[in-house]
Amino acid sequence: MRRTKKIFRFLLFPFSVLYGIVVYIRNRLYDYSIFSSKSFRLPIISVGNITVGGTGKTPHIEYLIELLKDEFSVATLSRGYKRKSKGFQYVTTDSSSRMVGDEPLQVKAKYPDVTVAVDANRVRGIKKFQKTLENLDVVMLDDAYQHRKVNANFSILLINYNRPIYKDFMLPTGNLREQALEKKRANVIIVTKAPHDLQPIQRRLMLSKIKPFPYQKVFFTTL
Repeated sequence: MRRTKKIFRFLLFPFSVLYGIVVYIRNRLYDYSIFSSKSFRLPIISVGNITVGGTGKTPHIEYLIELLKDEFSVATLSRGYKRKSKGFQYVTTDSSSRMVGDEPLQVKAKYPDVTVAVDANRVRGIKKFQKTLENLDVVMLDDAYQHRKVNANFSILLINYNRPIYKDFMLPTGNLREQALEKKRANVIIVTKAPHDLQPIQRRLMLSKIKPFPYQKVFFTTL
């Protein structure tokens, strides 16, 4: 089984190289402003990852809501993964997961007073918020780290402790949607799903492999 897996990865590796080149060029085009990113005067917080699979984005969005909701008017915007609807939609407590996605519905159920919406086009979604919501203080983008059409004011990158980016490969060989070097865009890196009994030496070892930049803070969270 392990041998078959290695052979399969070897066969997929050329596609990973090609995909990695395309992603690298795309990011450089954004870095050099050849592709434009939309900036907003409204504070935008982006929470996401650069891997396929769960890193705990929605629980961390909920954590941020808890931190901010009593002092600020907060709205969250998600693409609504696996929903059957299209375009912009506000999520209500009566919405169905089929139409808005289960994670946005979960957030709305927990925080009915917080504005929750779905739209794969994040620029359009934020503009809709600005037109329809008064006194909005901050927008949180769920799973938007790689969506560079919006220039977020503050970016949080989540890394799964059990599947760190420095051990992974680009799709389809591995699970990376972007190269690990793209961690440079994050203001904060959060290592999620860490053990409850994480020892200081384990923390230091992982930090040495993540190699955060001086301007980045790294935190560890657990379930």
